[in-house]
Amino acid sequence: MNSMVESNAANTEIENQGLTASVCFAAVVLFVSLVSPGECQTTSPPTPCSAYRNCDTCVPHAKCLWCFTTNNCTDYPVTWLLPPPAVCQLSQARWGVCWLNFEALIISLAVVGGVILTSIVVCCCCCCCRRRSSGPDRDEERFAKRREEIKQRAEERKVERQARHDEIRRKYGLIGDADHPYSKFENE
Repeated sequence: MNSMVESNAANTEIENQGLTASVCFAAVVLFVSLVSPGECQTTSPPTPCSAYRNCDTCVPHAKCLWCFTTNNCTDYPVTWLLPPPAVCQLSQARWGVCWLNFEALIISLAVVGGVILTSIVVCCCCCCCRRRSSGPDRDEERFAKRREEIKQRAEERKVERQARHDEIRRKYGLIGDADHPYSKFENE
């Protein structure tokens, strides 16, 4: 019994050593992957918009706005959606491209957006109308099927009721029938 306890203790100690070695190896790999030798990279500060002297060099930068009234490049006023008149008139402002003034850009974007929205609404309406006129929908089909089933059961009950009534009429001799057992006495 003592030898069994000693072997279990030895196995547990070996497992603990293997676990400790695995944890140490994982820690070393993690440390090496996080701390790798490398060079610090510095970026140069961005060029201010006022450094650009013509429209062609100013407008490719999204943060810059060229004004033909003052012939200078300024920072686009990001707090405003449209640049205020104090910065530059819309007809004289250029952003993105030099050949299109800001006012025309806004109008053209509004027209394109309106056309896209209108076409989406028209397509949705056409699809809805086509779906409605294409045929009966599921509810109508289900109701028609249910009506047919009810009509068929009503016909079956009507036939059964007629058969019972005819049987009662034959029984009391109200219907002239050649198969009736008493019909031969009626003709004599």
